[in-house]
Amino acid sequence: MERFSRTRCFLGEKKFALLQKAMVTIVGLGAVGGYAAEGLARAGIGHLRLVDFDTIQPSNINRQILALESTVGQAKVEAARERINQINPECHVEALQLFAADETLDTILLPHPDILIDAIDSLNPKVQLLAGAHQRGITTFSSMGAALRTDPSKIRTGDIMTSNHCPLARHVRNRLRRQGIEGGIHCIYSTERVDFSYQGPEETETPASAYESRGRKRNTLGSLPTITGIFGLILANEVILRLTKEGPTHS
Repeated sequence: MERFSRTRCFLGEKKFALLQKAMVTIVGLGAVGGYAAEGLARAGIGHLRLVDFDTIQPSNINRQILALESTVGQAKVEAARERINQINPECHVEALQLFAADETLDTILLPHPDILIDAIDSLNPKVQLLAGAHQRGITTFSSMGAALRTDPSKIRTGDIMTSNHCPLARHVRNRLRRQGIEGGIHCIYSTERVDFSYQGPEETETPASAYESRGRKRNTLGSLPTITGIFGLILANEVILRLTKEGPTHS
């Protein structure tokens, strides 16, 4: 296990063994989720369940670690599986090309992972996933809005109900409260104030799934690869610290 010698040296054998025994589910493998998967794979997580319905598009290349000239058109979950296999062939990877929705939550969340990472950027499926995980008692780390931000010093972590200055977090909080959820979901967010009068490019990509046409059309927001990558790596770091403190919970 020379590939993990630096991690084992830093954490110690007992804590590193906790990572090897852990199962983490990541929903959303875009600009944030792809970096979260990368960080966890390189830390030696033993079991990753990866969920994303989408395929890699040329417009993803500016910010998504899975997006390369050679992977355009490929399912994100399959590109991630292949990449993780190159990092750690011993990692068990489940690749689920699914859209997160109420009717797919059992497939996504059973058996229960030790930790769930939510890196979805669409409001409705995000709330459905977070509510479903909370109702099932699954420890969850969720990414709020990283688009339009430029200042990494404004990135914070904490319970979603105490987050501030993030419009996405505000919408998520309001919807979760309608379902009786008042806390218990850890999130990463930015306190940087942003101008949402920004006009992004028109969306020209073909929907990858019938699910994608549900609800209102999303605005396409610009983002830097640096900020979204930092969000993903902080998520991975938070998960590593939680697992090595408490250890896996599934049998």
